[in-house]
Amino acid sequence: MARELEVRREQDLPATPEQVWDAVATGAGNLGWLYPMEVEPRVGGKATRGDSTVVAWEPPHHFAVRATQDGGFSNTLTYRIEPADGGASHLRMGIHWVHTGVVDDTWNWDTKADAAEKHVDFYQHSLPEYLRHFAGRPAVYVKAARGESTEDPADFAALCRRLGLDDGAAVGDRLSLDLPGTDGGSTEVVVDWLSPDFVGLRGPDALYRFFNGSSWNWPIWLGHHLFAEDVDEQQATKAWTAWLNGA
Repeated sequence: MARELEVRREQDLPATPEQVWDAVATGAGNLGWLYPMEVEPRVGGKATRGDSTVVAWEPPHHFAVRATQDGGFSNTLTYRIEPADGGASHLRMGIHWVHTGVVDDTWNWDTKADAAEKHVDFYQHSLPEYLRHFAGRPAVYVKAARGESTEDPADFAALCRRLGLDDGAAVGDRLSLDLPGTDGGSTEVVVDWLSPDFVGLRGPDALYRFFNGSSWNWPIWLGHHLFAEDVDEQQATKAWTAWLNGA
């Protein structure tokens, strides 16, 4: 029997439809708040989000890509952008999963569905953070993960303590973040997201994102968006990987 999951979100954004389009429908824009996804700008074009194909291309209002996998699985990501007053925009986004193959215990549908909804909320929060503070600035995306999965929430709690987040921490708090690979350098950051599943910190030149894999028996990982002009992707990845793994 086929199983489906639909995740829909709407939000007002502090940017014009053209700026929102650049953020969601271009490779350069996606680096600033989501993850690397290059897009061939036409219906039928390829997108590097799995094996994805562009199925809607109407700039700056309607963009969609669909990924398919063996076993009857498809995943469609859709954005619809409308102008709003004062040079702002209204975004409607949706994710539609369909699985027509066999869904057994190895597929972990409920786990994947829970993770998908929560990740969508976190990413859709990061979009206005990017548009408000970093729109148009070239970004370097840095991803690092621990080698092992974990089911223990204490592992992510320990990471939060390393970041300087105590039990009373809240969104809006400011703290000093020691940056790995910078010879003892640090920067002031503000907590822009804080939940059991994710931590978001915004600095003057970065969005720092930490993901609690223990919520789904996955590895703990991070995916940062760095906007400083002198960032070396390889060095930053190496430094953050060492930091994440406690070195």
